[in-house]
Amino acid sequence: MTTEPSASPPASEHRWRPLGAIDRRVAGVLAEKAKTTPDIYPMSLNAVCTGCNQKSNRAPLMQLETSDVEESLDRLRALGAVGLVEGYGRVAKYRHYLYEWLGVDKVELAVMTELLLRGDQTVGELRGRAARMEPIADLAALQPVLDSLKAKGLVVSLTPEGRGHVVTHALYQPRELETLQAKYQGGGPVAAAREEDREAPPPGRAAPPPMGAKLSAPAIAPAGASDAGIAAALRQALADLRQQFAQLRGDLDELRDGQQRLAEEVRTLRDALGG
Repeated sequence: MTTEPSASPPASEHRWRPLGAIDRRVAGVLAEKAKTTPDIYPMSLNAVCTGCNQKSNRAPLMQLETSDVEESLDRLRALGAVGLVEGYGRVAKYRHYLYEWLGVDKVELAVMTELLLRGDQTVGELRGRAARMEPIADLAALQPVLDSLKAKGLVVSLTPEGRGHVVTHALYQPRELETLQAKYQGGGPVAAAREEDREAPPPGRAAPPPMGAKLSAPAIAPAGASDAGIAAALRQALADLRQQFAQLRGDLDELRDGQQRLAEEVRTLRDALGG
């Protein structure tokens, strides 16, 4: 997918640092829209605010005022993470400098963007969501990206590596990150809910059958397989289905973003016309 051309801020030596929740959302929105809707990027204040408050691909949901977003943009500009772009008439436009500020490439920024917009998630969920911005074929393709981001101190693991591995970004304020890590320590309720990329079924849809359900075993495991072999085959099949579901959900998010883009284009046009 086409991305915005890289541009260096006036002071290119800025390094990343922890951000508050609103600043993380604003930075994530600018990076997301630059990749998914480049025709409306750079973005006006109103467009950034709309992106922060949209219902799809956001966790937690927010209801920010334009004053909140404007203050956040000022803070991010002071850090060198965001810049004000001239040449758009009376409407101020903003762009991000996260490639330089974070020290990442295109795929790494797609991963960081999803983490900034949604926070902690399994690597299976993360791959499906980040792939709407940059090609990430599968979990094997995602792993070196995560390894690089971990080496840069930008991503941290919340559960042991393996199936159901949960990660998040490192841009939380220290107390926020400590609280989040505590929720996952010792296989607590949050970690248990994430086991093997488990996701709650959509409203009105029945939960998937248990891992050891006899109904599914003959169709997946070879004849004469041991109970352990059947369980392993079931887990792999279910993991594949969940990965496909995450990709489909990412596609749905992209369709919703397309609708959001139309609304933002209308808002941007009104801004340009002084309406």
